[in-house]
Amino acid sequence: MKLIAASAHLTGATSQDVIELANDADPFQLTFAGVDRIDLNFPKFTDGRAFSQAFLLRRRLGFKGEIRATGDVLVDQLAQMERSGFDVAVLRADQDLGIAQRVLAAYPGYGVGKYQGDAVDIQPHFAAAA
Repeated sequence: MKLIAASAHLTGATSQDVIELANDADPFQLTFAGVDRIDLNFPKFTDGRAFSQAFLLRRRLGFKGEIRATGDVLVDQLAQMERSGFDVAVLRADQDLGIAQRVLAAYPGYGVGKYQGDAVDIQPHFAAAA
């Protein structure tokens, strides 16, 4: 997962190939033609609707582009974001990028070819080898 500091992220969709999806919007109503990136917002860290949206976009709708977490993104949410289908997380301004990288490194079992399936890699390692 790519991590971006809040200061390095431009707010607002910068082109037509980016969609900012409100966390109360239905992903099934989207048209993906020409869309390379979807930004999902966490208005508060306790609001997890964007996790569900990311999962639906990846697993049920087959979106292959970038899914970016924005808003109130904390380092302790990163492992779950990665498993839900997010590619990029824009950290809240008070979150340390170095700590965020260490948090992600602490959960290597969730990546490609590991022991649990997730939104991106459905089959766990042992099932793929059989």
